[in-house]
Amino acid sequence: MARFTNFLETLSNLAPLELAEEWDNVGLIVGRTGDKIERVMTCLTLTADVAEEAIKNHIDVIVTHHPIIFRPRQEITFDSEEGALLIRLIQANIAVYSPHTAYDSAKLGINAQLAELFELVDVTPIRPVTDNMVAKYPRLKGLGSGRIGTLPREMTLSDLASLAGQKLPTGAGVQFVGEGNRLVSKVGIACGSAAEFQGDARRLGADVLITGEARFHACLEARSAGISLVIAGHYATERPALETLARLIEQNCQGLSVTSSQTESDPLQLHS
Repeated sequence: MARFTNFLETLSNLAPLELAEEWDNVGLIVGRTGDKIERVMTCLTLTADVAEEAIKNHIDVIVTHHPIIFRPRQEITFDSEEGALLIRLIQANIAVYSPHTAYDSAKLGINAQLAELFELVDVTPIRPVTDNMVAKYPRLKGLGSGRIGTLPREMTLSDLASLAGQKLPTGAGVQFVGEGNRLVSKVGIACGSAAEFQGDARRLGADVLITGEARFHACLEARSAGISLVIAGHYATERPALETLARLIEQNCQGLSVTSSQTESDPLQLHS
């Protein structure tokens, strides 16, 4: 077993909450810090079936990437799916922690893992942490949102999209914006729903931005601006990193058994 405070310190080191976007809701969302814990489970999104899995397996803490509470609520009742889920977790004495955008941007976080997966070199953040933030929190030096780097070899946009399909669990397929035969070498990375990084990536010289999902008008904007998009799926760009996070927590916090959800799956499927 491990003290909850040691677990929280581990999460803070792996995904410093100071890296989170201002609009985000990160950290401990449900539970108290004085307990000793033994079993932790990670997931991308805390849904009813994932919660039942946690209850069945006597999990003490769920680390969900997406916050279960994102906007202020006036009541928590069984009348809403979210309220019923929260009440069930509280009754089962299961705590909930969300690292979300802090983990997106961390040194070993999701975007860094994606950059490594595509073997990018000379990798830097798309939106670096400001000097003022580094002065206040020196451990954030060199970090920031998104990643940009160079492929080990130039390839066509179509081949890059195919590579994404091979490297990621893209059950719903991979889409792209741009000419398939266009050669690309400098690549931006922004996991999840982050097509808004395209402008910053383009200004840094990126030929293409790999992201999880993009609105129709963001695709039109990219096409007009001359930057390509590879859209690999929200689940596909983020879920593998939650399995990695389970291993990182277990390695860095003694006394914990950490697994990732076996119930969770991509809600999108590709029609054959």
